[in-house]
Amino acid sequence: MCSQECGKLLPPIPHFATNAIHYAQEPEQWNSKAVVPPITLSTTFKQQVPAKDEERYEYTRFDNPNRRILEKVMSALDGAKYSLAYSSGMAAIMNICHLLKSEETIICTEHVYEGTKELFDKMQEEFNLKVAYVDCTDPKKLEEKIKEYPSTKLVWLESPTNPTLKVIDIKACAEVAHKPREPKCPEKHVWVAVDNSFMSPYFQRPLALGADICMSSATKYMNGHSDVLMGLVSVNKKCLYERLKFLQRTLGAVPSPFDCYMCNRGLKTLHIRMKLHFHNGLAVAKFLESHPCVKKVMYPGLASHCQCEVMKRQCSGVSGIVSFEIQGEECNAYAFLRNLKVFTVGFSVGGYESLAEHPYSMTHQNLPEEDKKRLGITKTLIRLSVGLEDEEDLLADLDQALKAAFA
Repeated sequence: MCSQECGKLLPPIPHFATNAIHYAQEPEQWNSKAVVPPITLSTTFKQQVPAKDEERYEYTRFDNPNRRILEKVMSALDGAKYSLAYSSGMAAIMNICHLLKSEETIICTEHVYEGTKELFDKMQEEFNLKVAYVDCTDPKKLEEKIKEYPSTKLVWLESPTNPTLKVIDIKACAEVAHKPREPKCPEKHVWVAVDNSFMSPYFQRPLALGADICMSSATKYMNGHSDVLMGLVSVNKKCLYERLKFLQRTLGAVPSPFDCYMCNRGLKTLHIRMKLHFHNGLAVAKFLESHPCVKKVMYPGLASHCQCEVMKRQCSGVSGIVSFEIQGEECNAYAFLRNLKVFTVGFSVGGYESLAEHPYSMTHQNLPEEDKKRLGITKTLIRLSVGLEDEEDLLADLDQALKAAFA
């Protein structure tokens, strides 16, 4: 098996760390001159003159100092003009769905997080939206699907995909979606949204690649410490921001000030953490690719990945998420998971700790059997979120667990 790295990726984003640490957080903003932004827990704020001060805070559902700081920092990191924070990644997706009107269509990549698919299917069933799924790793198939559904309003992408880590050419898909179809009717514009949860803006910036909306589950790499539930959305178009801001305010799925403080703190080390996630993830992928107990490794940082060239065009690195198929049967996959000691079996990704899960019976358990088979979610598929532990300890743990699975 080949164990070579994917090759030269895009250069790092300039000033990323400086912006994460300092942008919109000048101590002169508050009387104490505290270097760390203080937590503002008040739900309401005094108004000197009612409805006169444009920069005022009124009620914490509308706006809050901690949320405003976080959103400004995220706009800088995502390369966006505007960002919004939500109480979870799913809340962010729900707000985006509310941009659509009855009978409009969402075209979604068929390789998508099961929670997203469940939400889209429920929206189709109960809110008279149409949802169509297509393999967006082939932009031509996306173009055909848009022609099939002229009511398309939103294209939903995810790259790399969960859990098989397929890579979608965001720029190519955005160009397809943005092709003029009815120039005299601006309402026919198709929005392109990208779930960037598996990469973070440190390695991938969807807006720079042509997407209209960048969404991230900040529960993952953004916060990075497995102790905050949050979603983030970034956009460049003012009209889109104003619609999303209205929905954020009225639907009310906003994060607490404390969670905003915690996520903002997590962003301070995002650039350091992502480098080590990449280092450890690549080491794990190479190790697994050469292990006799492993059938197949899925990691976009390897030259053997079928979309490695796309990664090099649109990313400056790869995260710590590695999927692989173990040899044998489902019982061997379960035995492997039972014998892990450094890795913890559990949902989610992107924390400092290493996690492992069995997508077939965990994150994608409700997916119909025929869909699992078509998408390659087998009973022997295992997804790892490689954390920040010492490389030698991670490899030793995987080795002993793999051997124990076949003992």
